[in-house]
Order: sequence, then C-alpha cells, then structure tokens
Amino acid sequence: MRHQDRDQLLRDHQPARVAHRLARPPAGPLRPDAVLGAIDGCVTTFAIVAGAVGAGFPAPVAVTLGCANLVADGFSMAASNFEAARTRAQHVGQVREAEEQHIAEVPEGELEELRQIFRGKGFEGDTLERIVATISADRRLWVDTMMVEEHGLQPSRVTPWRSALVTFTAFVVVGTAPLLPLLTGLPADRQFALSGGLAGLMFFLVGAMKAPRHGLAALRSGLGTLLTGGAAATLAFLVGRLVGWLLGAG
Repeated sequence: MRHQDRDQLLRDHQPARVAHRLARPPAGPLRPDAVLGAIDGCVTTFAIVAGAVGAGFPAPVAVTLGCANLVADGFSMAASNFEAARTRAQHVGQVREAEEQHIAEVPEGELEELRQIFRGKGFEGDTLERIVATISADRRLWVDTMMVEEHGLQPSRVTPWRSALVTFTAFVVVGTAPLLPLLTGLPADRQFALSGGLAGLMFFLVGAMKAPRHGLAALRSGLGTLLTGGAAATLAFLVGRLVGWLLGAG
C-alpha cells in the first residue's frame, strides 16, 4: 500500500474532516460488481474475436457471435450475481431476525455475549460495563453490534437488483469495445490488431479502477489485469487456430 504523506494525514484527520467523512453513508460494494462484469465481458468477447480470427471466420461471424455473447453471457452473469446478492441479503436478514429474537427473549444471555466480546478486546471493570450499558440501551445499535462482532456480517446498502444491473451494464459496455473495429471497412489484420488494442486498453483501465479498493498502484493493477486478459485471449486464439486447422484438415 502506498505510504501517505504525514501532513496530508494530519489534515484528513482534523475534527471537521473526520465528522464529514463519518457522516457520509458507507458506499455499497458496487465496484466489485462493475469490475467483475467488465473483465468478464472484455475477456469473453475478445476471446470470441480471437477464436474466430484464429479459425479463419469472417468479421460478420465474429460480430454475430460477439453480440450474442454480450446479451446471453451478460444476462447470465447478471442473473448469477443477482441470486448471490439476494442469498447474502436473505442470510443477513435471517441472522438479524434471530439476534432481535434473542435480545427480546434472553436479554441477559445477549448481555453476557456483549460483555465477553468487549472483554476480549481488552476492556475490564467499569469501562467494560459502561460500554455494555451504552450499546444495550439502543436496540438497533445492539443488534448491529452483534451482527458485526459475533457473526462478522457488515450491513450493505446495495440491493440485488442494483448489483445485477451494474454487472450487466459493465459487461455490455466494456465487452462491446473489441467488436467495434470489426464494424469498419479495414483489412482483417488491421481489424484484429485494433480489436486487440482496445481490449488491452479496457483490461488496463478496469485493472486500474480496482486499485483504490485494493490499495494497489493503478499501474501495477492495470498491468496485472492486462496480462490476465491477454493470456485468456491468446489461449482463445490458439484454440481457434487449432480448431480451424482440424476442420480444414477434415
């Protein structure tokens, strides 16, 4: 992780800035959904282009296959992400209901859980009891604390529909880039070169977009994603070339 300048850290931790930062609602985890859809959209679409070129298919065939992939595979990925997000949301809801029931029916037991949690963090005596009393005085805070501390579940503001929509949009938008050169009247080799260049650019930009979330340098993250996507595209090209050769030989 990049070492931040101490003066900047001091400015960022002034009371007014801290209050402003904490007052903002936490951002939902939409960035991973966008990265997931974008990488898969670009990889699979350019893999189709590379495979079609490797097999000797004309550009209209590659465009047709690519467009079909954008819709079918993009929808499939969005649906899978929707189900995964809904399953997570249902699990969080069930655990919250259980904690609310426990607090309502066995409050002393939940107080003991709360006490042991914060004792494990190093609090003792009157300080520990004040923490327990403060948290247990607010039912919502009590439940939220147990969700995080006992079950390791973080609240999320993202709905399954938003998660699926972001995944599908990123898949289609980024996945369209490798197809654009095939719609031009350029020679086939130029089309493929431009398609590869656009795919590489998309891989790099998506990789760089991951950097703020994962604490990596944008250049390093972008190059890593570029290498991963390039390896997948190269494999698809070689497979297409092999299949084309086998079909030709047959």
